[in-house]
Amino acid sequence: MNKEEFLEECRKINITLTEKQQEQLDNFYKLMIKWNQKINLTRITKEQDVYLKHFYDSLTLNKVINLKEVKTLCDVGTGAGFPGIVLKIAFPNIKITLIDSLQKRVNYLNEIIKELDLKDIAAIHTRGEDYKGHFQVVTSRAVANIEKLLNYTMHLVEKDGVFIAMKGNIEDELTEIVKRNISEKYKIKKIEQFLLPIENSKRSLIIIKKYDKKNR
Repeated sequence: MNKEEFLEECRKINITLTEKQQEQLDNFYKLMIKWNQKINLTRITKEQDVYLKHFYDSLTLNKVINLKEVKTLCDVGTGAGFPGIVLKIAFPNIKITLIDSLQKRVNYLNEIIKELDLKDIAAIHTRGEDYKGHFQVVTSRAVANIEKLLNYTMHLVEKDGVFIAMKGNIEDELTEIVKRNISEKYKIKKIEQFLLPIENSKRSLIIIKKYDKKNR
């Protein structure tokens, strides 16, 4: 995916990036590649692959929620900063908390935040299950299987908020038994499945809410 294709696909999911935001993404890519030589961040390093499999993929969250209306978001297990850093660049209105269990990655994330002059975003060295806080949206991209992931994330979701798991092909993982297990505690609000443009690999967004105890 070249940059023009990236911008065009972004427009299709209601995201229009300014020149400044495009420049920030370009700088993010360069910084990530530089840091990737020091610490293991990603195996995807070619620019066109990063724009498709990391940048665009991160922004697909806008398919299922209007990110312009989101005030707070927590990215659990953010790794190299996906989707959190990309979301912050595209939606500066969101106050974002990045959580990662490796101090080296947190150091890298703080350097990215500083170099790109991003505001209202913090990288924290902790595990999702140990962190305390409440957010309108909690998300996690390719971290763990869905049942384990809920143990790391759902306590962070505020009342009326949502957790959105960003996955690849979840047909084998999200079996009927797993769905029933999840439904005992939480409500699976929606499962959005689609193909990434160009390479047509499968992607899934699973939206999960806490039950309203009054209407349970």
